[in-house]
Amino acid sequence: MDLICFSNICSQMWNVFDFSVFVCVCVCLDKPVVSVDVEVVPCTKVSMELFDPIYSCGILRPSGHVVKCFHDVYPDYDELRQMLQEEDSEHYNVIGREERGEFLFHLFKHLCLGGELCQYEDTIDPYINTTKQVYKDLISVQKDPDTKKMSVVSTVLKVSAHDESGRCYPGRREEERTFAFLIVDPFKRHVTLFHHFYGVGNFTL
Repeated sequence: MDLICFSNICSQMWNVFDFSVFVCVCVCLDKPVVSVDVEVVPCTKVSMELFDPIYSCGILRPSGHVVKCFHDVYPDYDELRQMLQEEDSEHYNVIGREERGEFLFHLFKHLCLGGELCQYEDTIDPYINTTKQVYKDLISVQKDPDTKKMSVVSTVLKVSAHDESGRCYPGRREEERTFAFLIVDPFKRHVTLFHHFYGVGNFTL
């Protein structure tokens, strides 16, 4: 059984930042890893203003409740998830392409879509509040001494590993709710692995 070690995935980055302390996270795999894909994810947001358009475009009622809608596949669907997932949604473009690439948006989307057994919220506040708290826990910021403005100092990487049969981490099947992000804090010299595998796993009675 092969072990994929994320300190090895980003060894070149380790050298750049001269990490002296880090936590090594290992995941057991069935076969040897032959390649790793690493993609830098934009992470510049220091407020929740990115989501302001959601409040005034018809996705929410004045009370903050998410508007329900019909879907051919999902019996319990709403305008929020439709905006997040479907490009032909009338609300898809309320958040622009550049903003959709931000780690903050990725985090919000993953929390809204949830896992296979997710019970969806009726109002927007739990999604916004949880996204804000998790984002603050994952991301580090600093204040410019001259401008007094806050900026993100963390680097976010989306990672996946492949063996001879194809992708093996995170998960073999391509699924938008399966993901793995490495969040690098260059000042604390910490790396956080934030990942999720879509599915309920195997249960025995």
